[in-house]
Amino acid sequence: MTGYLGSYTTLGLLLLASLLFFVTAFSANRVLRPARPAEPPGKRASYECGLDPVGGDWAQAQIRYYVYAYLYVLFAVEAVFLFPWAVIFNRRGYGLVTVVEMAIFVAVLALGILYAWRKNILRWT
Repeated sequence: MTGYLGSYTTLGLLLLASLLFFVTAFSANRVLRPARPAEPPGKRASYECGLDPVGGDWAQAQIRYYVYAYLYVLFAVEAVFLFPWAVIFNRRGYGLVTVVEMAIFVAVLALGILYAWRKNILRWT
């Protein structure tokens, strides 16, 4: 199919084929499944590597693990922004402006880590 709407026709046919496949798969599932599925013993029990579960199902984790994970993700994602800056830093016309922008960016990062340090968030004990 050529022309302006040719690519849209191809997309429409692909969407129609996927919808037909979806309806066929779910219809076959409904027709071929057992009417009353069996409920074997232990089907709804929790599974721990082939062993019987020990203890209850409620486990509490300390908040410091989440705080460390959050801080790691925060600073790792922000560190990703340093790489494009390092690539264009040496290009012509990006001299002082990029240095000032990155200084502000690193200052905000430093304030964040200083705040976490002052609040004793980084202390493990």
